[in-house]
Amino acid sequence: MGRIFEVRKHTMFARWDRMAKQFTRIGKEIAIAVKAGGGDPTTNPALRRCMQNAKSVNMPKTNVEAAIKRAMGKDSESYDEILYEGYAPHGVAVLVEAATNNNTRTVANVRSHFNKGNGALGTSGSVSFQFKKMGVFRLKPEGLNADDLELELIDFGLEELGESTGENEEPILVLRSAFADFGKLQKALEDKGITPISAESEWIPTVTVPVTDAQAEDISKLIDRLEQDDDVNKVFHNMA
Repeated sequence: MGRIFEVRKHTMFARWDRMAKQFTRIGKEIAIAVKAGGGDPTTNPALRRCMQNAKSVNMPKTNVEAAIKRAMGKDSESYDEILYEGYAPHGVAVLVEAATNNNTRTVANVRSHFNKGNGALGTSGSVSFQFKKMGVFRLKPEGLNADDLELELIDFGLEELGESTGENEEPILVLRSAFADFGKLQKALEDKGITPISAESEWIPTVTVPVTDAQAEDISKLIDRLEQDDDVNKVFHNMA
């Protein structure tokens, strides 16, 4: 086991703006999970995952319960999940995951963000081949033997396990599986009594693009612009 490579997020959000954005994103994810599998987390693994992620960003329990209740209402909002693909300046590929109740509005906004950031919105398949969609679990390492855990989880879809650091430079373990094995690995962790810090699907770049500090600043401005859009949930890139 060694250090695991993670493409760092580049963001200029103030702390409270970032927290509000995270709450909005998780609220939408809860709505989608409840629509698909009901409001009982004991029988809805997607909802359990949302609740874990809510805890990881300190989203109050009352907010989570309110989001579930709203999603179960007959007049609740429905969201479409859409993946946009494009290029940032300097040849860096960008994937944008959005959840929207108005596709026309969202695609117009995303295109505008790319244009204003000196990038270009592409067509479906134009850059996603440079990424692999994976299930990503982040764990606190305390009380865990990483080598033993790796051996125990291989049969449940684990492809990579390594060390990394969290937002506050605290040590974490990162586990990755093929997206098709996400649920199987999630259940294996639950059966072992391990609660992840977060459990999400992510687009992991298979090739990265080296950039200078000045180029990274240009690219980060576009990523920041995209991340601040209300309809955008996550932004992935292959900038080294």
